This record gives sequence, C-alpha cells and structure tokens, in this order.
Amino acid sequence: MKASVRHSYCPIDSIRLENIPIPEPKAGEIRVRVMVTTINRTDLGVLTGKPYAMRAFAGFPKPRYAVTGTDFAGVVDQVGDGVQTFKVGDRVWGFWDHGQGTHAEFACIPVKYPILPIPDEVSFEEIVACGEAAHYAYNFLNKVKLEPGNHVLVNGGTGGIGSAAIQLLKTRGIQVTAVCHAVNVDQVKSLGADRVIALEKTDFTRENNSYDFVFDAVGKSRFSLCKPILKPGGIYISSELGPNWENLTLALITPILGGKKVIFPVPELIFQSMEAIQALLLEGKFHPLIDDRRFRLGQIKEAFHYVASAKKIGNVILEIGKESIG
Repeated sequence: MKASVRHSYCPIDSIRLENIPIPEPKAGEIRVRVMVTTINRTDLGVLTGKPYAMRAFAGFPKPRYAVTGTDFAGVVDQVGDGVQTFKVGDRVWGFWDHGQGTHAEFACIPVKYPILPIPDEVSFEEIVACGEAAHYAYNFLNKVKLEPGNHVLVNGGTGGIGSAAIQLLKTRGIQVTAVCHAVNVDQVKSLGADRVIALEKTDFTRENNSYDFVFDAVGKSRFSLCKPILKPGGIYISSELGPNWENLTLALITPILGGKKVIFPVPELIFQSMEAIQALLLEGKFHPLIDDRRFRLGQIKEAFHYVASAKKIGNVILEIGKESIG
C-alpha cells in the first residue's frame, strides 16, 4: 500500500511516499480502508515534534508511528481478535491527537481509540472535517462557564478551530465577534458571527468594545495585547503556547492574581467531543468549514506545505480511497 512515511521527527520535505506492506490488525484492532483524512496543525506537530512537548505524546525519541496522520474516515476492512464493536463493511471515523498512522491506504486502529460509526446520510469528507479542529474548539468552550448573552471574540474566524468555535458558541446563545482577513468577511458571517472584523482594516485590540472571553483560535495574539479589551474577570484562551510558552505560565499565575486571566485549553475527552460534534452535525447546527483545495496522497508534501503556510480555510482534505467523497 502507499503511505506517507518518516522514521524520525523531521521537516515536511523529508516525508517519503512509500509502498509498504498492508498491516494486519492485532487483537483489539480494526483495519480501516482509509477514504479521506485531513492535514492539520496537529499533524504538523506530530511530523516535526515541535513544540517539543508534542514528543511526550507522539513518541520519544522517535514517533510512535512511522506513517503520518491523526484522523480518518473509511470502511472497516478486517477486524482483529476480540473486536465486537465493529464489523467488516462498517463506515467509521476517528481522531487521535498523538498520531495513528492514517495517511495511508490502510491503517490498523485500536478500538480503545476514539472511533464512531458514520451515519448513513453523512459523507466521509464532511465527517472527517468534524475531528481535529472541532475537538480543539470544543475544548475552548468546556474550559469556561458560558452564559447566554456573553460576548466572545474569536480571532481566526476562517481557521479550522475558529470556524468551529463560532458555530459552537452560537448554539449556546453567545454573541460572537470574529476576526479574519477582509476577503473572508462574508464567509465568516455565514457561519453565524454577529459581527466580523477585517484584520487589515481594524486592530481589534485597540477598539473600544469589550468581551467576556477572547478565543485566540490561531494563537497570533497575546494576553498582554488582549487584556485591555477583556471585561473585568474576562478570560483569554489561545490555541498556542505563545512566545516562550508564556500562556502556560500565565495560566498558572493569573488565576492567583485575580481579575483578568489566561486559561490554557488542555485538549481532552476526544470521544465526547466527537459525539457532541456529530450530534450537532445531524441536527443541522454544525457544518465544518472545508478548504476548496483537495489533495491526493501523492501530493502529501504539497498538502503539508499548504497547511504550514497559514493560508488554508477551515479543514484541508486529503483524498485517499477511490470513493473518497463518500
């Protein structure tokens, strides 16, 4: 089978597309014929091992999986001994942020990992885009007490995390102001944002508006810059560690000092986030934002470079199976 392979943490150009043996499922595993995956920020972290904290989860001193990839949507091809929850032919999807070797035509996945059946009416592409970014958005929201009428600013409205956060916030009755590039303003409005700021025209940190929460979904601002626009007791959350990992330090210090504070959204409970997002998808309350560009497995380096360029919109789909659109 074809697979995206590297044997140590490395830059994008060190990835190799190789023909390797089709894996055999061990006890407690299913083998999935992968139809689609995404290329995402977590994939970049697992590929490069940066930030270095990633290596504590993805494997040390080298990656646990030689094949890249953290999510998948596909069809169960074979089941290992003891597996009773899935059968051959089941359509399934999953995500595991430590890496699970899914940028390949087949992958063996332990059933202890987060895996869900795909509803009949949902395509492979749509459901796989409900994984990584939506999970992190979900973990922004579950770290704070949100109440109807709260006003939240989402920085990075066209990113995978930001676009998901906007929609999740609106299901909770939250007033949302989003920040994005001017060319994408209408697209972000269509996600449900009450107000959209074009970052080329307005510096949101210098406005007179104030917010209960600032969700920096692209990690390109800082608490020190956003503090003036937070209401008393307001909270700043970033998807990144920040310069010199300052967001971890501030998350420890600011709650002690009182007043405005930083919370670091440690991602957890993947299975629960998948269930919640899938339920909202079926209710018509959530639609993952998907980039217009599609990539095939043979374009794996190009796909990684595109994601690393920070020019993507929402989720970037990597098509692998022939029936990749579901």
